[in-house]
Amino acid sequence: MEERGEFELDFSGSSTTTMDDDVALAWDDWSPVVNWEAFSGDVDFSGLMMIDEKENDVIQEPCNSNSTIGEEEEEEKGSHEIDGEDDSKGLRLVHLLMAAAEALTGANKSRELARVILVRLKELVSATNGSNMERLAAYFSDALQGLLDGAGMHNKHSNETHHQNDVLAAFQMLQDMSPYVKFGHFTANQAILEAVAHDRRIHVVDYDIMEGIQWASLMQALVSKGPTVPHLRITAVTRGIGSQGRKSIGTVQETGRRLTAFAASIGQPFSFHQCRLDSDENFRPSALKLVKGEALVVNCMLHLPHSSYRATDSVASFLSGARVLNPRLVTLVEEEVGPTLGDGGFVGRFMDSLYHYSAVYDSLEAGFPMQGRARALVERVFLGPRIAGSLARCYRARGEEGGLSWGEWMGGAGFWPERISCFNHCQAKLLLGLFNDGYRVEEAGHNKLVLGWKSRRLLSASVWAASSSSSQDALLY
Repeated sequence: MEERGEFELDFSGSSTTTMDDDVALAWDDWSPVVNWEAFSGDVDFSGLMMIDEKENDVIQEPCNSNSTIGEEEEEEKGSHEIDGEDDSKGLRLVHLLMAAAEALTGANKSRELARVILVRLKELVSATNGSNMERLAAYFSDALQGLLDGAGMHNKHSNETHHQNDVLAAFQMLQDMSPYVKFGHFTANQAILEAVAHDRRIHVVDYDIMEGIQWASLMQALVSKGPTVPHLRITAVTRGIGSQGRKSIGTVQETGRRLTAFAASIGQPFSFHQCRLDSDENFRPSALKLVKGEALVVNCMLHLPHSSYRATDSVASFLSGARVLNPRLVTLVEEEVGPTLGDGGFVGRFMDSLYHYSAVYDSLEAGFPMQGRARALVERVFLGPRIAGSLARCYRARGEEGGLSWGEWMGGAGFWPERISCFNHCQAKLLLGLFNDGYRVEEAGHNKLVLGWKSRRLLSASVWAASSSSSQDALLY
């Protein structure tokens, strides 16, 4: 068999380069989320291209499949340190937050005590000023206040309430100053390219296509292989009826139009379709249009900092339906769930969430060392809503939801792990090399890469097959 891993990302020089004039499009017409106008200037997709490994000598670092975050330096131990701050105020804020969470849900709960604690917290912190811990505590305080007042998922920090310009700017900053989005996209795309290297027709079913930026780099990689470029078909899964469904359908139509235009500009044979979820956001495999001879790939991006929340039942329905379709490959990106702390209920999940986001805040501060206002915008537009939504879901489930990762769920639902290539691992390392030294990547099993900040796991990308035969073949490469 021919060796897998023919394609690689080219990170030489910079993560972005300039697009040829005859290829550039009017990116300023694109919407929402991404500031596409930037791509008509000194930023484009060519720095995201995956190219033939045989033609690229950039990767020199040997791949160590046994590398772990636990091998970091001694000073990076202590995953439960909040943003590295051990001062008395930081510790006091942590204790106050814990006390408020316990007063809200504990055995001796007292809503009045919780209210008093939150009043005190708001006197001590600000979401726009102060240390990492102070800003983080402000958002957690707001989220607890929302639970106390019954606001729940309708927290005032919902990213749907932000002006589109703020969302565009925050996303561009997040892309430039952290690897979170690119790590998921690059790892998934590399696995897809390896899985369909010899196919002439490729069909990707995308659970949450959003702005579609992931697929522009995949197209360029396919075109770069020439002279015969495989046909790429993308089916975007959209929400069902209702106001959110109508908004989703319109947004996806715009994404499809622009991806179609981009594909035409670079000579990529391409078609775009939509598949609507039902009114309960459940996925019906029969609603998907399949064509004989296409290599079917399923892509599921969850929990990226800018992505919207998708209900657990909807995700389970989509993945279960994907299993029925017997795809060549399933790519999954999700937030890493840490060990539940404390009593394992809401307070335990609350503390794990606090530690998780403290690591995210720490990493963003390293990426925005002199840009406090930019960092605050990313926190306000993306992280604040995610914190509020995460705590609301834990509160409603009393901490029971979220103990099982989707990767673990898939392992018990009939999917088989596909091997992550050595090339893919090395490319992830090269990507992180463009950012602060605190980022780490490790292999967790042979089908999963994990992005971490210092000793804390944050995000993982895993690849799966729907049958054991496909997985066994992969192990031969």
